[in-house]
Formats: sequence, C-alpha cells, structure tokens
Amino acid sequence: MITSPKTALAGVVAAYSVGSGGAFAPQSLAARPSSSASRSGAGGASTASSAASPDGGASAAGVVAPLRMSTVDPTVITKKEYQDICGVDFDDQTMAERLSKTAYLYPKHVEVIDDFAPMVDRMVDDILFETGEKVWQPQDYLPELAGDKWLEEVKDLREAAAGVPDDVFVVLVGDMVTEEALPTYQTLLNTFEGCDDPIGTTDSAWARWSRGWTSEENRHGDLLNKYLYLSGRTDMRSIEVTIQHLMTSGFNPGARKDPYRGFLYTSFQERATKISHGNVGKLAKEHGARDLQRICAKIAGDEGRHEKAYQAFCQEILDRDPDGLLTEFGDLMRGQIVMPAELMNDGKDARLYENFSEVAQRLGVYTALDYADIIKHLVEFWKIGELTGLSGEGEKEQEYICRLPTRYRKLAERSMNKKKDEVYEAQSFSWIFDRKA
Repeated sequence: MITSPKTALAGVVAAYSVGSGGAFAPQSLAARPSSSASRSGAGGASTASSAASPDGGASAAGVVAPLRMSTVDPTVITKKEYQDICGVDFDDQTMAERLSKTAYLYPKHVEVIDDFAPMVDRMVDDILFETGEKVWQPQDYLPELAGDKWLEEVKDLREAAAGVPDDVFVVLVGDMVTEEALPTYQTLLNTFEGCDDPIGTTDSAWARWSRGWTSEENRHGDLLNKYLYLSGRTDMRSIEVTIQHLMTSGFNPGARKDPYRGFLYTSFQERATKISHGNVGKLAKEHGARDLQRICAKIAGDEGRHEKAYQAFCQEILDRDPDGLLTEFGDLMRGQIVMPAELMNDGKDARLYENFSEVAQRLGVYTALDYADIIKHLVEFWKIGELTGLSGEGEKEQEYICRLPTRYRKLAERSMNKKKDEVYEAQSFSWIFDRKA
C-alpha cells in the first residue's frame, strides 16, 4: 500500500490531554470515543470496540473514554512537519498572521493604510507619550489620601467644587460617562479592517497605535471619576449605572469596518471632545474651581494630540486615494456624526442624552455651531477644495463637502436663534440627586 507523506507523518502524532497540573500529558488516540461504538436497539446491549490503553492493556468493553482536548506532540516531529499537518506554527507571529484576515470588504482601503504604516509607527513615537513615570497620571491632579495633608486637600477641592453650578456638573458627568465607555471605542478600532490587533499583542504599527491611544484615553475617565467622587456633588451610584448601561448598549458610528470611515469619524470626534473638555474647564475657572480647570485642560490637551494623528492618517489616505476618501466623507456627513454617548441611560430618564445635550448647548460647551466649525476645519485642513485629478463622482463629492460648512452654520444659527425664544424647562438629573438643571 502506498502511503502519502502526510499520512506517514500523522502516524507519529500523539494525542495530548491537559492534565490537572496544566501540562500536556500523553493520551492514546484510541482512548477517545470510538466511532464504531454502537447503541443498542430495543432490548439490546451497548457495545464498543476494544482499544489499546496507554500502557498496552485493553480498555474495558462497553466503556467509552471521555473526549479529551488533544494536540500534536511537538517533540516527535519537526516544526515544518507540524505546520504541514496542522497548518499553523507554534510561534505568536505565525498565529497573528493566521488570524489576520485574508479577505476584506475593503481590500483597496486596506492596501492604502498598509502603505503608510511606517508613518503610523512614527506617530506612536511622536504623538503618544511614553508610558510610566514620565507622563501625567490622574493622581497628579488629585489629593494625596496617603499624605499628611489629605484632609486639608480634600476640603479645598470640595470648597472649590461647591461654587460650581449644577448645570456645569451635569455636563462634566456626561463627559466623564463618555470617557468611561472606552472599552467600546477600542472595540470599534479593532473592527477597522487592516488596523486590528488579532492576538492582543500584535507587533504592528496599527496595533501599537490602538493600544497606546487606549492607554492614554484611559486616564481621562479615571481622573474625572475620582474628582466627582471627592467633590461630593454627585450621585456616584447613579453615574456608575449610566456607565454600565452605555457600555452594555454599545456604540455604532456607522464606520462599517471601513478604516477610511473610521478615521474620518475619529478626526471629527477627537476635536469635538477637545472642545467640550476645554469649555467645561473655562466654566470651572469662572466659578473658582481652578483644580477642575487644570484637569479639563490636561484632558483637552490629550484629545488635541490624538486629533492631529487621526487627521494626519486621513491626509495620508487623501494623498493615495482622494476619490475613495471623499466618497466616504460625503456619505458619512449625509448621515451626520453620531455622538459616542447617544445611548446613555440611567434607567430612569428615557431622554437622558437629549437633556444632557440641551444643557451643554445652553452653556455653550458644545453646540451646533461647533459641529459646523469642525466640518469647516476639516475641509480646510485637508484642502478639500484644492484637490485635482478627481473622477466625476469625486468632483461631485468635493463640491458637496465644500458647501457643508456654510450650510450647517446657517442651520445651526437658525436653530439656536429659535431656541432663544423658547421657554426652557429645567430637567431633573439622577446624577445630581434629582436636582434640576
């Protein structure tokens, strides 16, 4: 009988089962349930084919050994033979390559972002800070509870916070809840084709960017959460319920796994977040809370650095595929930008996000005018109106996008003027113990 090389190799494969100690212990292939075992009919007896045990004996008839986790013993075959049989290697790099997608919804887009991966590597070094002692941490802006003056420091923080109006705290809480939903945003980044981190420690420029960005953003929610707790002005349990609801509900900005759409969205959203935190900081300063002003300014600074990176990514795409990016930009704007906390819910107020947004608009923290101004900034930053050599469809999108800033600003002004004539009814917020704002 002629035996193929793969069949011959399979002869040296030993089944291994995980033992109680966590190591792989040899287990005969024959110890697994026999496919020839038959179930008895009415009145019949069960039978099972005899199988050799690891020590050479025979298993008891009628007893079927439990199915065990098995693998190939790497000590009896070469690495190449193992890969030939199983299709994978033992090392992490090969596993990462195997887990990487080979078929994409947007193959051209993946090819484009792969092309400027070296630039992303530079961004990891130039935009993101080093981790550890050299960068700011939340504790740098909070009372040191292990120190001798902790009580005095907490009293100072509370006295300053006492002068900040409830409506400012409502917006601060909304911003903090948005930051605390960070796991949702990293999940989103990992859906962008070609930018994922398939094994969690993938050594690619995009995976390093995703993990580095996440580690920096993580400080924002931590810092604001602790400040709110120490201030004594908010119902922390209600806030925690809201955070859990938001993360459970998820978030869909319409990126559709497309890296072009994903980076267009983050270019917009990072700037919006920078504006919101910066304006809350200004209000805090006006009311004497200088510590809160410093906190908001520090977070806004991070958002500004991240904004530059995502806008630079889109510039690289424009340089390589202007028609492609304009198509996605135009389509994204036709659907409007979805805010990341739109699904926030405290379990009580079905209109929580709308009420929070209304307070933010009336305070001037983030308004429809800011939305229009961000679009204007992006159009000018990427010099959309100066692009040449576009296809017919690309030129149509170019014209549409370049008209958006003026169009949105007119709509924003009309909407805000209308609101001035409306009588605003303050709403209660569980975040501030059901006080109204």
